[in-house]
Amino acid sequence: MSKELILEQARQSILKCDPKKAVEVAKQALAEGLDPVEVLSEGFSDGIRQVGDLFGRGELFLPELISASQVMKEASNVLEEAIEASASKNKGKMLIATVEGDVHDIGKGIVVSLVKAQGIEVIDLGREVPVPTIIEKALANNVNIIGTSALLTTTMPEQKKLEDVLRKEGLRDRFKTMVGGAPCTQRWADRIGADAYAEDAAEAVKKALALIN
Repeated sequence: MSKELILEQARQSILKCDPKKAVEVAKQALAEGLDPVEVLSEGFSDGIRQVGDLFGRGELFLPELISASQVMKEASNVLEEAIEASASKNKGKMLIATVEGDVHDIGKGIVVSLVKAQGIEVIDLGREVPVPTIIEKALANNVNIIGTSALLTTTMPEQKKLEDVLRKEGLRDRFKTMVGGAPCTQRWADRIGADAYAEDAAEAVKKALALIN
C-alpha cells in the first residue's frame, strides 16, 4: 500500500472515530517501514486538525470531539514505542498538562509523542491539572520546560495564573514556559509572559528544542 493511501486512511480513521481502523492503519504503517513520526504528524494529527476545524465551525459536537481524541490516543500508543526506540535521548525534560477546568486534550497527545521523538523526556500530567500541582511536579521532576494547554477561553486565565505564581514564588527563572491550545495566540503568550507559544504540535517540537538549547 502506498504511503499516501496509508496517511489518508489514518486521517479518515480519526474523522470517522474508528479506533479499530486507526490501530490497524498504525500497525500496517510500521509493518511497511514508514516513519512513525511522519504517520503520526501527517496522517493521524492531520485528521485531528480537521476534527478541530469542524468543531470550531459547529459541524461536529463535543461527543465526537472526545471520541476522535480517544481514537488518536489508541493510534499513538501503537506508534509511540517505535518512535521512542528510534529517538535520541537525554536532551532535556518537559512537563505538559491541560489546565484546571479544561477536560479537553485534543492535540496534547500529539505534542507528547512528537516531543518524545526528539529525545526530550515528557511528564504528561493529563487534564484538569491545578497550578500548584503543575509547579510541584515540575520541581519534583527537575524539568526544563512547563507546557500548558487550554482549549477554552474560560480556562486560559489558568495559564496566566501559572506565570503569576511562578514569579511570586521566585521560580520564574527556573523554568521555560510554553502555552498552546485553540484560543491561544502569540499575543496571549506575550501578554502573560510565557517564553513561547506553539500553534500546533510540529511548532511545539521546534519551540521545545529551541528553549532547551
